[in-house]
Parts: sequence; structure tokens; C-alpha cells
Amino acid sequence: MNLQSQTLKNKESFLRRCVKQRYLIMMVLPGLLLILVFKYIPMYGVTIAFKSYDASLGFLRSPWIGIQHFQAFFDSPMSWRIIKNSLLLAFYSLLFGFPAPIIFALLLNELRQKFFKRVVQTITYFPHFLSAVIVIGFVHEFSSVDGIINKVMGWFGAEPKALLYLSEAFRPLYIGSGIWQELGYGAIIYLAALTGIDPAQYEAAVIDGANRWQRLKYVTWPAIIPATSVMLILKLGSILSTDFQKVLLMYNPKIYDTADVIETYVYRVGVQGGQFEYGAAVGLMLSVISFVLIVLANSFSKRVSENSLW
Repeated sequence: MNLQSQTLKNKESFLRRCVKQRYLIMMVLPGLLLILVFKYIPMYGVTIAFKSYDASLGFLRSPWIGIQHFQAFFDSPMSWRIIKNSLLLAFYSLLFGFPAPIIFALLLNELRQKFFKRVVQTITYFPHFLSAVIVIGFVHEFSSVDGIINKVMGWFGAEPKALLYLSEAFRPLYIGSGIWQELGYGAIIYLAALTGIDPAQYEAAVIDGANRWQRLKYVTWPAIIPATSVMLILKLGSILSTDFQKVLLMYNPKIYDTADVIETYVYRVGVQGGQFEYGAAVGLMLSVISFVLIVLANSFSKRVSENSLW
């Protein structure tokens, strides 16, 4: 009886909170409906990865074949190449791309001239709002035989080359263009964390004789560790995911050995080749691996620190 009364009391308090916060709930509803309609309802189509899909029968009536598509992927001679390319591209993006906004935010925080700081922020934010087509258009121009990259390399005696047709040049161009595009925008969250630092902490550090590097190490850096941990967890969750549009616009058959990643392989084989169930199986495998990685990263962060997503 006590348990039932406690349950009823909890339900009443929950309904009371919902009524009290009804306007906040109404503001959240459009986003929830958007996720429900475009993310969760279409998930029934995942079953195609375990079926021999027949368009005349549809998703539900097509015959089940189990994990044959997954076995076919790992038996394919292309599988390990695209997995390796995806892992290397993700690793280098994480190694060079993840610290870049943090370092940029720390450098901006050290500026004392507010006008110059705002100008730099505005200039670095702008590339984020350019479409992938425009960004890759810049990359094509800069990396062409007559582009600025070849001109700079020519100062050191290098011969001009069409860089986008060289396998070894794809990863530097992809990662470099990504850093350029997201540097300023990615620093926003770290700059927001830095604004929460009490100026009295800097004053106390100066009184104690701390130089600029020591203030950065013992005052500034600890303030952005929580934001850094959360962003790293999210980044690890999508470590196998690449910018599909950029890769698709940059790659060509001559550089498949380094540029062909899981997303482009799914598009080329699953969509262009008409093997929808095979492409769905590879995409589902990528999603499952990403989910496992983000759970492991969150658990690790929770054990070694107090920062985690949940």
C-alpha cells in the first residue's frame, strides 16, 4: 500500500511539473517531432540489411537471409582497404583537427585588443558557413598545377603537380581544408568556457608570481577540461565517420587507394550499384561500431574524471 501511494505521489508530482513547465515542453516538442519523424520512424528500414531485398515485395515481405551481407563485406578484397582508409583519415583528423580549435581559443583568450580579437574571430568563423562545394572549389584551385600550393612548393625546388590526382596528397588536403573551415567555429565552445573564469583567479596568480605560461597551465586550461572531455567523447563516437560530401567531391579513381572510405563505398556500391541491402548492411555496421566507441569513451572518461555525457 505504501509503495502504491508513493507511485501515485510520484505520478502526481511529475504531472504537476509538466503543467508548470508546459511552455518549455512546447518549445522542445518541434525538435522531438523532427527527430521522431526523420530519425526513429525510418529505422524500420534497417531490416533491409538482413534481407534479400525485392522492390516488388517491399521491406517487410522480402525474404530474410541473416548476416550474409556482412559476411560478403568482410570477404570482399575492398573491405580492409576502405576500413584502413577510414581509420587513418579519422585518426589524422583527430590528431591534428581536434586540438586546433582548443589552441586557437587559448591564443584568442590571450589577446588584449578587443577590436583585433573580434576581427580575427569574424574572419575565422566565416569558412564554416561555406558549403562543401565552395570549399572543395577552393581546394581544387589551390592544389592545381598553377595553384598557390604548387607555387609555394616551387620556391623549394619542387615540380608542379596536380595534387588531387596524387594518393599521398589526399589526406593532407582533406585534413587541412577541414581545419581551415572549422577552426573558428569549433573554438566557440572553448571561448564560452573561458569567459566563465573569474578574473580574480588571474589576479591571484599574478600576485603569487605566476607568469603567462603558468596562468595558462593552472588557471585557463583546467577551466576548459570539462568541455574538452565532452567534445572528445563525441568526436570518438564518430571517429569512423568522415565528411562524405568533401570526400566525394575530392576523390577520383586514381586515388581510391587512400581516398575511398566507408561512406563513399556505400554510396558507390549501394546507391549507384543498386545493391541497397548490401549498402545498408555496411552502414549499419558503421553505426554500431560508432555507438560502441562512444559508450566506451564515455565510460573511460567517467572513470578517470568527473566529466561524461551521462
